Amino acid sequence: MIFFIDVRATSRRLLRALWILAMSCSVSEAQHRFYAGVLGGISTPSADAQFANSSASSYKPSNGGVVSAFGGVHLNDYLSLQGNYSWNQNALVLFAIRNPDDSYEQRRRSSQQGPSADALLYFRNRHSWVRPYLSAGAGVTRFKSDSVGPAIRRGNINPPPDSFSSVNPSLRVAVGIDIRIRHGWAFRYSFLEAIQTNPISPLLSPPGERKLANFQNLFGIVWISGK
Repeated sequence: MIFFIDVRATSRRLLRALWILAMSCSVSEAQHRFYAGVLGGISTPSADAQFANSSASSYKPSNGGVVSAFGGVHLNDYLSLQGNYSWNQNALVLFAIRNPDDSYEQRRRSSQQGPSADALLYFRNRHSWVRPYLSAGAGVTRFKSDSVGPAIRRGNINPPPDSFSSVNPSLRVAVGIDIRIRHGWAFRYSFLEAIQTNPISPLLSPPGERKLANFQNLFGIVWISGK
């Protein structure tokens, strides 16, 4: 007999059970503990490409640095609320070709910054020295991009403007772990994905269609109040 397991449905049920567990722990039973910290690491935006008839376009991002400051409150052993402000910068190369005689290549610098808010669901209580967690939230991200030097251009095709920017909402999902290193202090690792409307793809020739995802590997220190 062969058994088929619906992984997505199982994951949803597990998350729902964990959420009920967290909410069932009365907030009044545990002292609120505030915390704050700083994370740094590597940011990797997603790429995009498009092909239509005899035309093709793409942009290629490079890894860059990211810094994030955050603060929050542990409501109980399993549920926390957190606010963040993050900034990252990456290099881009844009390319387009319309026919053998029309093409461009443009090097750019881009940055993303903005506030966000997350809910964190821990798998172990606050007395544990290792506390893995899941988080989800939303934010507002300002994207800005500037060209670096003149574009390499041939024919009648025009590259995007030298400078453009946008402000869009973003969705955030992360997995992470807090490891206590001494009383009141912990080391945090987090892998985060933030998704927003793509301000680059519509400017390609032909335009791209993918959302802009920002993947971040983050490492840092957390200070926790209380005893």
